[in-house]
Amino acid sequence: MSAEEISQEERILRMMKKVLTDVAKDTHAKPGFRHPLSDGTVQGMRECLALIAARERELVEARGKSMDMRPRFIDEPKKTVVVPLSSLSTKKDKPTGDPQ
Repeated sequence: MSAEEISQEERILRMMKKVLTDVAKDTHAKPGFRHPLSDGTVQGMRECLALIAARERELVEARGKSMDMRPRFIDEPKKTVVVPLSSLSTKKDKPTGDPQ
């Protein structure tokens, strides 16, 4: 997506999400140590990130797009296989008799 396609609101949401996740990474406490942020602040950050994700989802859906789009490598195998219906046969098409 080019910069022209991104609205001001989307740019703000992305920056807020980046800053909140950077704060979470920078203040991560090792096991056994007390976290430098209060429980209320951590919960507030989680709620803000959830609101940001919900609004991002709304904006994408308003454009008629899907959130499940992911970049793919050219040589990445596809997860789905298309089988043409003409290649399927019915039991009537198969020869009958002993399989010996």
